[in-house]
Amino acid sequence: MPRQHDLTPPPGSRHARKRVGRGLGSGHGRTAGKGNKGQKSRSGKGIHPYFEGGQLPLHRRLPGKRGFTNIFKIEYSVVNVGRLNAFAAGSVVGLEELMISGLVRSASKPVKILGNGDLDRALKVKADGFSAAAREKILAAGGTVEVGSGTKAS
Repeated sequence: MPRQHDLTPPPGSRHARKRVGRGLGSGHGRTAGKGNKGQKSRSGKGIHPYFEGGQLPLHRRLPGKRGFTNIFKIEYSVVNVGRLNAFAAGSVVGLEELMISGLVRSASKPVKILGNGDLDRALKVKADGFSAAAREKILAAGGTVEVGSGTKAS
């Protein structure tokens, strides 16, 4: 069995590096296998992979990013009316109660109540915003709606 220091690659599996531009006798002299003249025969970087021979490249033919980002957009933490059934009837539901119950994660965003689901108990709900459907459902269940009132933490 051969030892580690005696290991060699099998014969014929390793090839010597092609030494181009070393004279006519080498078989790779004169143009060094690059053909005659032209951009690709010169030394240096060459052309980038997305170069299309002077045709307008694909990355310039496609439309860029459209529209804009509204820097004044208000991002709300949203809670659906149906989720408010987790609270006892007659209780006051504000930012703190919503955070304790896990319905709102961040105190830095204003809270908005949306109208998905049904409410079967009267609650006093304090939030920064209400959809029209949510407002109707809370009032129909006998509850009250309070907008603003410092629910958003500063």
